[in-house]
Amino acid sequence: MRVLVAWCPDWSVTAGLFELAETGETGETATTALGRRPTSDQPAAVLSNNVVEVCNAAARADGVRRGQRRRDAQARCPELVLLPANPERDARYFEPVLATVEELRPGVAPIRPGLLAVPAPGRYFGGESHAAALVAQHLVDAGVWDCRLGVADDLFTAEQAARQAEVQDSVVVPPGTSATFLQSLPVRVLADATDGGEEGRALADLLRRLGLRTLGDFARLSAAEVSNRFGSFGLSVWQRVHGGAPTALGSRTPPPELACEIGFEPPLESAEAVCFSVRTTAERFVQGLAARQLVAVAVRIEAEADGVVTSARTWLHPRCFTSRDLVDRVHWQLQAGMPSSGLRSRQDAGSVRAPIERVRFLPETVEAAADHADGLWGGGADEQVTRGVARIQAMIGFDAVRTPVLQGGRSVADRQASVPWGERSVGLRPLDRPWPGRIPGPAPARVFSVPLAADVVDESGRTVAVTERGMVTGEPWRFRIDPVDAGADVAVRRWTPVASWAGPWPVDEAWWLADGGAGRSARFQVVGVDGRAWLLVWRATGWEVEAGYD
Repeated sequence: MRVLVAWCPDWSVTAGLFELAETGETGETATTALGRRPTSDQPAAVLSNNVVEVCNAAARADGVRRGQRRRDAQARCPELVLLPANPERDARYFEPVLATVEELRPGVAPIRPGLLAVPAPGRYFGGESHAAALVAQHLVDAGVWDCRLGVADDLFTAEQAARQAEVQDSVVVPPGTSATFLQSLPVRVLADATDGGEEGRALADLLRRLGLRTLGDFARLSAAEVSNRFGSFGLSVWQRVHGGAPTALGSRTPPPELACEIGFEPPLESAEAVCFSVRTTAERFVQGLAARQLVAVAVRIEAEADGVVTSARTWLHPRCFTSRDLVDRVHWQLQAGMPSSGLRSRQDAGSVRAPIERVRFLPETVEAAADHADGLWGGGADEQVTRGVARIQAMIGFDAVRTPVLQGGRSVADRQASVPWGERSVGLRPLDRPWPGRIPGPAPARVFSVPLAADVVDESGRTVAVTERGMVTGEPWRFRIDPVDAGADVAVRRWTPVASWAGPWPVDEAWWLADGGAGRSARFQVVGVDGRAWLLVWRATGWEVEAGYD
């Protein structure tokens, strides 16, 4: 079996630039199947632990090398784009490359992000050189501009052939000449071999120090000498150099096509008409997942108008999507933007300006159906609540039904957040941070949407304050809540003696801002003689009641 290898040099950098282009940070406008095409002359490097892990040709031209410290790399190339190491990102952006090659030849074996192998499709495309050229053309059309290909009898030789090729070109090693081709290469190629790793780099360095400059010099040693001196790894390299390395490709199974779409001719101008027409497609989408024992918990819905995606959003579900859920999401997404609709929402205002000609369902996150199956005796109250809330949401709108969630913060008001029912809480402040100045538990039972004005005085009647060093100017002796606040009841409108108090918990937030930010504040827990407890906040402008304990 002949092997064709496609190599995309510096793939970690390429994937990082694609990600930057998608976020608009590189200023590129040319779009491809992999997003916006990053410029080839943009120096960039991937860093891990402040050390250059991978850099592209433009960076190497300015003196950046793998293994350099971040400071040294920036000193040699001040305009260097620094990218974090992210193996998941590299694999995610390499997936379209695998799919592109699979369209030409099934049986693709992903070796690592940036390198793949496939049984060479020689005769079908009129020869191995023509087949390699066709693969290169498809990769370029997909946005991968720096691709190099090699064809040989085994995987190791094909990879080395690809590394010798020029950009968008190929090197074909004729059958039976792998040993001759490899023995002409320098030993440093072992340091970059895919399966070499640290052993390959160590072996390449050792061979150079022993005066063996090429793989041919290494091949002239006897098998016994290699085994005794270089171990099993050295012996396997010696066998490859002699052309005795069998190839067994771990070809992947192409992922099933789970997306479903429907086109409208003529295009539909109302959200209601679109929702009525997509019901069958939504059922087919759910049934296609069910046939593979899967359910979708995150679905991307795209709507096209005039051949362009004019509305796209990823929807999440607390359990899993049914066909009715999908139709509801289409309605919520399109209703605000349809020309015939007078409603507009914050997310979708102006997103749809023309009649819809196509709707597409794309599963972004799927899980095993067994993980979402009902219990032996049914779903119980939780299932009824979920369905009931979903019906209410369908009647009054997606954003109208919200659920409270906790997030990180110092004040009790900052720790509250609400998300639409069915959406997962994302972009919230983390709870596991220290948050200096946060009051300890227990948490108050009531948090006022608008803090109530209050007064706190000491035994002599002077207003209690907190100094810049967090010191209290006097012991809180009594307090009252301003009677003009409608939220305060009659029992606390008069002066109430303080039975006990705790604090202060001082906070100086956003002091670095030009306008002074939120300024200094300090929180106190105060219990009156009537047994009621309050969370009071001192600010430079006065006292406030932020919350109450029941």
